[in-house]
Amino acid sequence: MSDQNVELRKAGLKVTLPRVKILSILETNIDAHMSAEDVYKSLIEAGEDVGLATVYRVLTQFESAGLVTRHNFDGGHSVFELARGEHHDHMVNVDDGTVIEFTNAQIERLQHEIAEEHGFELVEHSLVLYVRKKK
Repeated sequence: MSDQNVELRKAGLKVTLPRVKILSILETNIDAHMSAEDVYKSLIEAGEDVGLATVYRVLTQFESAGLVTRHNFDGGHSVFELARGEHHDHMVNVDDGTVIEFTNAQIERLQHEIAEEHGFELVEHSLVLYVRKKK
């Protein structure tokens, strides 16, 4: 049984050809944050016959099952990445839309300290820095 089939079954999803193909695209582009349109274009380029509506539906199912994480970085434009279980933050290049993942222990510590100073426990967070190359 392929890795995609195992992942889909573990997530409680029925193994279908579109799901397997879309999961494969996401795994092939593991460092990318792909929109539904990006996934659709990759499928078309690979000669696969999967409609855009199916891509949207499957990505939403993957999100509900915890296989992918959805981000809305700029103007409500959603991008998806495989949920790998490790926390990281993002920088988005405002000039070309490139997404850079990063981790920083000092930032993580400060966020917990700030929440604590205000009488809260940090449960979850998302940090996105919008950046531009220095000239």
